[in-house]
Amino acid sequence: MAKTRALEEATTVVEGFQLTAAEHAEKTAIRTGGDEFSISWGGYAERVRQIAAGLAASGVGRGDTVGIMLSNRPEFHFADTAAMHLGATPFSIYNTSTPEQIGYLLGDAANRVLFTEAAFLDAVLAARGEAPELETIVVVDGDPGEGTITLAELEERGADDFDFEAAWRAVQPQDLVTLIYTSGTTGPPKGVQLSHANLVAALRSFDEVIELPVGGRVISWLPMAHVAERNASHYLPMAYGLETTCCPDPRQIAAYLPEVRPSWFFAVPRIWEKLKAAMEIGFAAEDENRRQAIEWAIGVGARKVEAEQAGEEPSAELAEEYARADELVLSKIRERIGLDQAVALNVGAAPTPVQVIEFFHALGLPLAELWGLSESCAAGTSNRPGRVKIGTVGVPAPGIELRLAEDGEVLLRGAVVMPGYRNAPEKTAEAIDPEGWLHTGDVGELDEDGYLRIVDRKKELIINSAGKNMSPANIESQLKAASPLIGQVCAIGDDRPYNVALIVLDPDAAPAFAHDKGIEDGSLESLAAEPAVLEEIAAAVERGNAALARVEQIKRFQLLPAEWQPGGDELTPTMKLKRRPIERKYAAEIEALYSD
Repeated sequence: MAKTRALEEATTVVEGFQLTAAEHAEKTAIRTGGDEFSISWGGYAERVRQIAAGLAASGVGRGDTVGIMLSNRPEFHFADTAAMHLGATPFSIYNTSTPEQIGYLLGDAANRVLFTEAAFLDAVLAARGEAPELETIVVVDGDPGEGTITLAELEERGADDFDFEAAWRAVQPQDLVTLIYTSGTTGPPKGVQLSHANLVAALRSFDEVIELPVGGRVISWLPMAHVAERNASHYLPMAYGLETTCCPDPRQIAAYLPEVRPSWFFAVPRIWEKLKAAMEIGFAAEDENRRQAIEWAIGVGARKVEAEQAGEEPSAELAEEYARADELVLSKIRERIGLDQAVALNVGAAPTPVQVIEFFHALGLPLAELWGLSESCAAGTSNRPGRVKIGTVGVPAPGIELRLAEDGEVLLRGAVVMPGYRNAPEKTAEAIDPEGWLHTGDVGELDEDGYLRIVDRKKELIINSAGKNMSPANIESQLKAASPLIGQVCAIGDDRPYNVALIVLDPDAAPAFAHDKGIEDGSLESLAAEPAVLEEIAAAVERGNAALARVEQIKRFQLLPAEWQPGGDELTPTMKLKRRPIERKYAAEIEALYSD
């Protein structure tokens, strides 16, 4: 464990920030690609002081809320951290939000100040009518326009005699550090209230699980409205003095990895799936000798992983062959993709196909699943370094109690659990029982070693017309793993005689497939009707079905001529399926799959 003063001494996140900023004052804190922008921890702390003074002059104080709708850029860190130092509660808005969604959050949060950028300003202004408390809109780039101010103008508001130290020292552990608005897959989003005490407990728990190096490197690229990204590239750097590189376009993350060579990299399953698919396409394009060498090395790695997962010590012969494969091939692959210096690799937020995790383990990249919720600061369970059990989300993290209810629902208890939802005491009472157990809504199973396997969301289980319970996520995972051509799958079968699926093509793999097959029109709309594509998808469904029980198998499917975008009608910003909206939108296609 890499202990720091911030982890050992701080009782609030802002106290941890101040300890780290003083200790690492000259080291880089935040940068952008190619070092177009770079700031030290000392400079970061000074920007925070200036913005905090401007916020205080604008009427923001302890207990107030501050909205942020920004891409992954340095100004996010400055604004969020400045608000925290006043005892205020900053919260982020997904950048794909509509004016109606923005208006709902602003109305619920009742914030007086909002930070945004030119790209989102029209949507923010359209939502302003739903936010009577909103007084100041700060635009961090470009021409602010009428009714808004620049970041520099906000800083100029600050009084010279503003007592910044007194303000941050007045912040208490029970004060709220942020609001995390859930993605709203089953209704209006709920505002998860997290306190400084919650986050401090979570950071100490993560420290015992992830073992990050002091002064390491991370990339900020997932939406900051998601608790996992806030931890990964905002709060954890404050605990370890990490260097954060901002990647404003998540589609460019693969290009950032070789430049940054992160010490820790966390991504949702779809990113790991796409990275695997891209690598396999690249391997296939190598000359024959190189391709054979890669196949040999990955095969050796896979045999080693198989032995380790069976609880066996690899034989001396296998260990020797693996060392040779690693030196000649696997280490070169890890270096090429930029993960050669990672001490920890994690995946979470949704189920991950076992085949994907096995692939990275074979490369010498021990990808570990973890599981947590916004309501628990994303802390819950994790596979530990050197003790990864593939197919599970690991064991309870330090400081967290876990048990299963009679119906299999996973219950959590500990200092990481939220005090409640904002403006929703009834929902809080439903989520947290009188004994302090958080009812997570996930159904799970514990094995003999205490490792947890998540079956699915309790409300999303398929119960067919014969009464059989099934996990749609497991079904979808098997189909996606069967072909890189499959981008997304939504399995349907609740109260039905058999299961069907809606499938969309992967926007990266589909054009490559079209090129290989000599298909001129590589658009998703055209490819969805191409016989060669339909044949490949049908074969993939058959391969996926082979890994499923007969009752779980997909009997019919519809390939849709569309792309499902994060934050759109079908996917949340973190690429989770919006099942009910999908079923409503594609009701006609679904009914056709059940017709004779």
